[in-house]
Amino acid sequence: MKILITGCAGFIGWRVAEKLLEQEHQIIGIDNLNDYYDPKLKLYRLERLKSYKNFKFYPLDIEDYEGLKGLFEEHKFDAVINEAARAGVRASIENPFVYMTTNANGTLNLLELCKNYQVPKFVLASTSSLYAGQPMPFKEDLPVNTPLSPYAASKKSAEVMAYTYHYLYGIDVSVLRYFTVYGPAGRPDMSVFRFVKWIMEDHPLVVFGDGSQSRDFTYIDDIAEGTVLALKPLGYEIINLGNSRPYSLREMIELIEKYTGKKAKVENRDFHKADMKATWADITKAKQVLGWQPKVSLEEGIERTVKWFMENWDWLREVRL
Repeated sequence: MKILITGCAGFIGWRVAEKLLEQEHQIIGIDNLNDYYDPKLKLYRLERLKSYKNFKFYPLDIEDYEGLKGLFEEHKFDAVINEAARAGVRASIENPFVYMTTNANGTLNLLELCKNYQVPKFVLASTSSLYAGQPMPFKEDLPVNTPLSPYAASKKSAEVMAYTYHYLYGIDVSVLRYFTVYGPAGRPDMSVFRFVKWIMEDHPLVVFGDGSQSRDFTYIDDIAEGTVLALKPLGYEIINLGNSRPYSLREMIELIEKYTGKKAKVENRDFHKADMKATWADITKAKQVLGWQPKVSLEEGIERTVKWFMENWDWLREVRL
């Protein structure tokens, strides 16, 4: 297949692209390479993708409708995987406007072009942040109508618009709600990346709250595999991709200590109002619909992540947090 992957230099987009390239699909990748976090990581991922002969990159923003239109005119896509997004709950409170223009309007641009150029399949990256305040484990049919941050609200907007285009124009849509993705070359605004780097630098770990809050940490390769499986025809489905086993931040820190061989110094700060106390995915639907389930435990995932840090420390030490 020929597949457009947006946000291909981002953490999840990169690994999804790699998996599809390994399967010999033709991948067109776009990314605006913004500086929301240190671009060194995005350039590292992009260089890996450029080593594949069946990969082509365009420096393009999903907010640029005319630029996207030219891409759809040039290429006949079999599917679009939209991994491009402004991410981060706290940052969305500081600048909500860019979250709506990218996550909502950008998704609308892609959906409109899928309609106009008869692209049959659309995969949308969404988020577990939508489940804030709902009973756990989180199931896809919960009424997620009260998002607690502009980030979550913008992702909900994208999901709703995707349904509209499915209903009106028959586009086959898979909406994937990801749960706390981590792993090698991860996002430096996420806790696993920050905590590994800080421990290796003997820098105190800044923890918002007392560390008892829990997350359904999900390893990047498992997420990428689930995303590839979601390319199958489904109609319109919302599917959780999570590890289905929450761990507290304290437990995660203990594993980092184990594999770095260093003791963490922790600074506790006030818990942020927009953060969630816990996440826990019910992945029954992913098992039934996609035949997917996670393979990598948190311990194995942290071990792999720390190993990657140690192998790349010569340049990772310069990455700004």
